[in-house]
Formats: sequence, structure tokens, C-alpha cells
Amino acid sequence: MPTDSPTPMSHHDTRHTVSLVLMGGGARTAYQVGALRGIASLLRLQRPGGQAPFPFQVLVGTSAGALNAAFLASKATAGMDAIDHLADFWAGLRSEAVFRLELPLWVRVSRLAAAMRLWVQARRHGALLDTMPLVSTLHRQISLEGIERSLQQGAIDAVAVTASSYTTGVHWTFCHMADDARRPTWNRAGRRAEFQPLTIEHLMASSALPFLFPATPLWVDGRREYFGDGSMRQVSPLAPAVHLGASRVLVIGVGQPERAGLTQDAVAGEPQMGAIAGHALASVFHDTVQADVEHAQRVTHTLRQVPREVGAMLPYRPIDVLLMQPSQSLDALAQAHLDTLSVPVRRALGGLGALHSGGSLASYLLFEPAFVRALMALGEQDAYARKSELLSFFENNAPAQAG
Repeated sequence: MPTDSPTPMSHHDTRHTVSLVLMGGGARTAYQVGALRGIASLLRLQRPGGQAPFPFQVLVGTSAGALNAAFLASKATAGMDAIDHLADFWAGLRSEAVFRLELPLWVRVSRLAAAMRLWVQARRHGALLDTMPLVSTLHRQISLEGIERSLQQGAIDAVAVTASSYTTGVHWTFCHMADDARRPTWNRAGRRAEFQPLTIEHLMASSALPFLFPATPLWVDGRREYFGDGSMRQVSPLAPAVHLGASRVLVIGVGQPERAGLTQDAVAGEPQMGAIAGHALASVFHDTVQADVEHAQRVTHTLRQVPREVGAMLPYRPIDVLLMQPSQSLDALAQAHLDTLSVPVRRALGGLGALHSGGSLASYLLFEPAFVRALMALGEQDAYARKSELLSFFENNAPAQAG
């Protein structure tokens, strides 16, 4: 991977810098919380009777993964307990704390009327849903002062979130460290970075699901631009972690190469708008991370085959990357929990043809306890199933070298 990252802090010379990269996926990102809870349990077993430190120095988040990253950053001084706090946050979440869908009672009796009303609302506001409830939730649950405290006390080195500019098409990474003013930005084709304190607006911009959540304005380059979900146009999801000095990267995504929505019902007839929207979102949230991880692994494998002196001359350095993704279909899991959605949301999704398309579109909006618990249980189960890989990833604390 490229070595044009900011100069690492001095203690990076004596240990690996471990980064956690959390991909997006709306409600599906509760899976990440379960996976992290499983990892925390495994690491705690390695330190019986002792306080386990926070295991990541660099946190990078995209879309709803940005919310998880920012929450962890705000609690990192609590060590591994930060993950327990994140699990408690998700356990108490409800859809009404994330978005509002206002449909008159007369609309709720007709799927066609619901679909037409949603179309009018989308034309008027640029999105199907009102996300002011999420703004209030984030202000209550994520302490920006806590992020500052974690950085200043060295619990973490950096936190970054990504967003995509509807105005220019550029993919931005907003990074925050204890000494932002001393950190050089990077500017690549179609992607840029700035160092600045994170705000709730950054998190809303990163998590603005296309079509579903409204765009969020942010100031960049001295002007206001409108931003949407960070998964859009994200050609290199691992790049921020590499730029921020990571030598090991744990990526937790929620995408899957094969989805329930592409089988049986979906192939029986022409797909409806909800099925197409679900397929589009799945592509946004999956394809780039898989390709980027495979590229990083190939480069690292090659670097470790060449002599040390040759590797030292190349503009790359080896990066250990471990990717976790669900072992079961999240679409099918969502389909089994559709009845937990509120009546207006079910009616709206029904009008879009999204209730009989494998649950793909609904899975991004199912911020309901039963679905969240099922996702977290799956994430924890998947972590335990990969115990050896995960412990090996964390156990060696010596710096990586080529050759």
C-alpha cells in the first residue's frame, strides 16, 4: 500500500498501529457491534483479571459505520468497555429515533397512494425520510468532547469519517487527530482529505443513505457543498487508514456477494422499484471494499516475497488486512423481522414493492430491537468462529516489515 501517509507518532515505532474500518449499511451495521463484542470477549480472555485496553489506534467509518466509529472514539478512554457502551446504545435504538415517515391516515390504506405520496415527498425534500430524529439521537449519544478527550489522552490516535459530495462528485475523508494543524492532507483523483474536529453534521453527511436520507451541507474549500453517504464513489475504503499510519487493518462490512433478494421471488418476475433500490444499495455498500481488501492483500504478499532491501526502495509498505462480513444472508434475516416495522413504514415499503424482494431495502431501515439483536448475535457468532484468525491479528505487537 502507498506510504504517503502522515508521519506516525513516535510510539508507532515499537508496535503495530491497528486500525478499525467500519463500512456502511444502515441498520445492518448492528452486525459490526456484535462482531466487536465477540472480539472484545476473546481479547479479555487473554488478560484475565486485567483491564483490557482499547484495541484500535485508528478508527475509520463510512455511513452508519461512521456513527459506530465516532461513538467508539468518544468512549475509547474506557478501554474495551467502549464496545459494551456501543452495544447498549444499539440495544436501546428504535426506528423513530433515526427517521420519521409522515403519511396521512388516508394514505395508509392504499399502497399506490403511499407510493405516490412518497414520490411527492422525495421531489420536495430530496429524500423519502426525515432524519431530524437521528440528529437529536446523535447529539445525545455521541460526545464530541469525549472524542477530544480520547485523542488528547492517547486512547486513540485518529478518527476519520467519509462522505461523498453531490456538488462536485469528490469523495472526502474528514480526519481528526490531537494535532490536526500539523497533519498534511492528501489529494488524489476523485478523493480528498481534511483534518478538522468532527461534528454531528459530518456524521449526518456520511450516513445520508442515497434517496432515503436528505443531503447534508458541509463547508469545504471555503464554500458550502452538499454531501451524501460516504459509501458512494468510495473507490479505496482502506486508504484513510493507510494514510493515518495503520500497519494492520480490521475491516468489518455488512455486504454479501449473494443476497436473498436475487433468488426465487426476484427471478420469478420483473423486479419492482424496491428490489432495484435494494440491489443498488447492496452494490454501493459491498463491491469496493472487497476489491480494495484483495488488492491490499496482493500487494502485501508481493512485498513480503522480495528482499528487504528491495522492498525498502518501493513506495509501498505491507499492510495486514482482515475482512469480516456476515456468514448468513442479512436480507433473509430482515425478511423474518419485517413485521416489527411500524405500520406507516411497512405500508410505504409495500408501495415500493420492497416487502417481497428478499428484504434488501428494508434491511437498511430496520432499526428495531429484534432485528438488531439478531444482527448482533450473528456478528458475535462469526467472531467466535474466526477466533484463531482474530487472536493472531492482535497478538503480535511488533512493527511489520517488508521482506
